[in-house]
Amino acid sequence: MLDWTLATLLLLVGAAWLLIHRFLKGPSLRAYDRPVEKRPGGRDAASADHQEAVRLLEQAATEIRSAPTKQRLAAIRRVMARGFLDPSLVGEAEYRIEETHAGGVPGEWVLAPRSDPNRRVLYLHGGAFVSGCPRGHRMITTRLARVAGAAVLALDYRLMPEHSRRDMIADCQAGYRWILDHGPDGPAPVRELFVAGDSAGGNLALMLVAWARDAGLRAANGAMALSPSVDMTLSSPTFKSNLKTDLMLGPSLRWFVRIPKTFYLLMTWLWSRMVPPNPLISPVFGDLSRLPPVLVQVSEAEMMLGDARRYVNKARAAGSSAELETWPDMLHVWHIFEPILPEAREAFERIGQFVERCVGRP
Repeated sequence: MLDWTLATLLLLVGAAWLLIHRFLKGPSLRAYDRPVEKRPGGRDAASADHQEAVRLLEQAATEIRSAPTKQRLAAIRRVMARGFLDPSLVGEAEYRIEETHAGGVPGEWVLAPRSDPNRRVLYLHGGAFVSGCPRGHRMITTRLARVAGAAVLALDYRLMPEHSRRDMIADCQAGYRWILDHGPDGPAPVRELFVAGDSAGGNLALMLVAWARDAGLRAANGAMALSPSVDMTLSSPTFKSNLKTDLMLGPSLRWFVRIPKTFYLLMTWLWSRMVPPNPLISPVFGDLSRLPPVLVQVSEAEMMLGDARRYVNKARAAGSSAELETWPDMLHVWHIFEPILPEAREAFERIGQFVERCVGRP
C-alpha cells in the first residue's frame, strides 16, 4: 500500500512538473540569440564619467539597504521618485510640465521649448513594476521631449503589489487610446505618435504597440525601448552571464538566479496572475509582425542584453523594422544620468535621429 501511495505521489509530482514546463516556460527562443547590435558611440569601454554614475547608484543602494525590511519598498519608491542626480541638473525651468489625466490615468505632460503638441510620445517609466513615477523620470522625459521635438505624456500607472499586472496594463492601454485624440492643449488628433519606456516601462511600451495593432487602433510611428525586460520567464542567457557585470540589477536579482526555474515560474504566475510567456507580460513571445519601427538601446554589461537581442531578432524575422544599439559597460538605463554621462547624450541623440527617420516614412 505504501509503495502504491509513493508511486502515485511521484506520478502526480511528475505530471505537475511537466505541466509547469509546458504552459509556464514557453517555447524556446534560442534561435534568436545571435548578436545583431551595433555600437553607435564608437567606444570600446565606458567613459571616465561612468564611475560617478556608479558612485551615485551605490549611494542610493546604501540608503535602500539601510531601511528596515518592511519599509524597503517605500525606500525604493522614495529613491526612484527623487532620482539619482541633483534635481537642479534636470533643468525643469526650461520645460513646460503640467499634470493631467489621460483617460482616467494620472500623468504629466513634458514639453521642451520647441516641442510640437501634435507630435506626441507616450512614456512609460521603469521601476520593476513596483516603483517609479513620472517625476522621478523627468531626466529622461525632458531630454526625450527635446530630441524628439515632441510633447511627452508620462503616465503614472498603477503599481504592484497594491494593484494587479492587469490593472497596470489597462492603464497603459487607456493612455494610448487617450493620447490619440488629446494633446497638451486639449482635444486634438495626434499627427505623429511614439511610444517609449525604460526597463519595465520598455516592456509595457513593446506590449502596447502589439496590442494597438491587434485592437485595430492607429499605429504608432515608432517605439523606443531603453533596457527593456521582454521575457518574464527569464530564459535569456545573459540573465545569468551578466549577473556580475550588471551593477544595478545584479545585486537585487542575485537570489532569483538561485531559485529553481520551476519555482520561479510558479511565483511569476501567481504574482502576475498570467502565465509568464503571455505576450501581455512577455512581448517577445507574441506576434512581432506588422509592428511600427522599433529602436532598442541596451548596455552590453546588463542582464537584459539577451532580452533585447531576442526581441530584435524575432521582430526582424517576422518582417518588422527593429534596431538594436548597445554601449559597453553602462548601467541599466544609463540614460537617467544624462547630465554627467556622454554615453547618455549619445543615446538621446540617436533617439532623436530615429524619430526623424520614422516621421519621414509613410
